[in-house]
Amino acid sequence: MENPGDIAWVLASAALVLFMTPGLALFYGGMDRSRNVLNMIMMSMWCLLVVPIVWVVVGFSLAYSGSGEFIGNLDWALLDGMNITSVADGGDGGKLLLAVAYLGMFAAITPALISGAVADRMKFSAWAIFVPIWIVLVYCPVSFWIYGGVWGEGLTGWLGARGSLDFAGGTVIHINAGIAALAAVLILGKRKGWPSEGHPPHSMPLVMLGTGILWFGWFGFNAGSAFAANGTAIQAFLNTFLAAAAGGITWAVVERIKDGHFTNLGVASGIVAGLVAITPACGFVAGMSPIYIGAAAGLICVFAVHLKFKAGYDDALDVVGVHFVGGLVGSLMLGLLADPEYFGGTFGEGLLLGGGTSLFMEQLLAAVVTIVFSFCVTYAILKIMDMIMGIRVGEEEEYVGLDLAEHAETAYHGGNATMERV
Repeated sequence: MENPGDIAWVLASAALVLFMTPGLALFYGGMDRSRNVLNMIMMSMWCLLVVPIVWVVVGFSLAYSGSGEFIGNLDWALLDGMNITSVADGGDGGKLLLAVAYLGMFAAITPALISGAVADRMKFSAWAIFVPIWIVLVYCPVSFWIYGGVWGEGLTGWLGARGSLDFAGGTVIHINAGIAALAAVLILGKRKGWPSEGHPPHSMPLVMLGTGILWFGWFGFNAGSAFAANGTAIQAFLNTFLAAAAGGITWAVVERIKDGHFTNLGVASGIVAGLVAITPACGFVAGMSPIYIGAAAGLICVFAVHLKFKAGYDDALDVVGVHFVGGLVGSLMLGLLADPEYFGGTFGEGLLLGGGTSLFMEQLLAAVVTIVFSFCVTYAILKIMDMIMGIRVGEEEEYVGLDLAEHAETAYHGGNATMERV
């Protein structure tokens, strides 16, 4: 990458993606109860501390290097072969260093997404150990299957080489983290009093602030994935904007019809659902397609979040209903609406544009494989950790709140905020 404008855009996009993790922390923190808000924030921030180290030591190399089909090698471990001289002369080492920086932000936010499902009841010590293990054993292999070889001799990861598309991480990030969240809550069990006790968001202003930061950062997440300041980036940027708006308004209208109110929480959830769904498709669709994708995500996810009550799994902050289901919706709709006319004809047309079932079936295969692998490995990781150290806090700690019990801090001083039951 020799164009200074392209380099500047990707670096700026990396900063935008980093900003999403604090945004997610506020989004989740506001949705949680006041006695656990700092714990929720810390779970996201921990990912920004530990994942970058794992990423440069071994993660990036496992996720992208080599010419295998299933996992990378260690050729780029410890940033081997990447230096500032290569950046200055536009050499391959500079390109790789830029990729490490940008894609490391994606790696950091992915396990942070899982934290919303396990709110109120997971030991922070267990979370601190789980995050780096999950990155190496789950995130890196799935990333390689879709993108492996792209920074070397061309796509060699078996799903990407077959033709599965994922522009910015719908399968690798959202389906992957969403189904991992389901495995985590099945191991942890339900919160005390769930679902009979209400657990409403303690601060909708924090939720809405977090939503705004996520939407802002998502432009770097999606448009930055073009890795150039070009027409694809422009299209991805607009697609991101439109899908989020369509998801938010659809969720809000459905809630108004069902429950008689437009709610801030519904708007925030719909925006995020639209953003999640457009992520895999943003560089492969154009025209009205992002609106269709965002609206479909808003409509489907508003009902998906209620499945936890019928199925009996305590997904505290709706990670499964929004990220897993939203990512699945977006990945499959890409198989219906992909339009190579706008992007140089480098991939197949979607089913609804006359391209047949081939691309849709590749999208379905990638989703199913990711679901099975991520769920099983995540379940095994947490099951083993639970046997060794225990991963759930005690009943008293859960009652007092994780802010005090795990961090010896409180977000709000005065009154009985730290002892509230709901």
